[in-house]
Amino acid sequence: MIKPPDPGQQSNREDRDSALARIAAEHARLLYRVAYGVLRHPQDAEDAVQDALVKLVRSDRWQAMENERAFLARTVWRTALDRQSARVVGLSDDADAVRLADARPTPEHAAAQNDERALLSELIDELPEELRQTLVLSAIEELSSREIGEVMGVPEGTVRTRLMRARGQLKDKFTERCVAGREVTASRGGGR
Repeated sequence: MIKPPDPGQQSNREDRDSALARIAAEHARLLYRVAYGVLRHPQDAEDAVQDALVKLVRSDRWQAMENERAFLARTVWRTALDRQSARVVGLSDDADAVRLADARPTPEHAAAQNDERALLSELIDELPEELRQTLVLSAIEELSSREIGEVMGVPEGTVRTRLMRARGQLKDKFTERCVAGREVTASRGGGR
């Protein structure tokens, strides 16, 4: 004999779906930016966010989260890292050559290099990964040191040290590039 669906169970499922929809809508931008910060590719970032949300639907751990932003950012961050490591493991020699060819700046990028924002973005990309990810989570995603520590699974003091190092390296490289740029302009006759 088939039992009719329990109305209480249907209500719980609707409540869960509603809560997940709210979370996805409210934090979609943050989740995408965290994934993009790791993967540096729009479609891969979207896929990582989708995978993370599917993981949330399949588990009940999200219902016990204390800090929603940190929990969600950590889930997406770990999913993106998994995707990144799978992508790197699957590279062949031909893929390495293609990736090197893609690293050259496009004409639009070359034209925008004089812009301070483009330079800063380039310098951030050149940071070691652990410094870059920490800086992106802090400066762009506006997570606190404690939240970043939760996301990355490191102590808060380590987060602060990484932030200090990242900012110091950016400042030095930015100053160095700006001075070098002025010298090139002056040598071409632009600094009369």
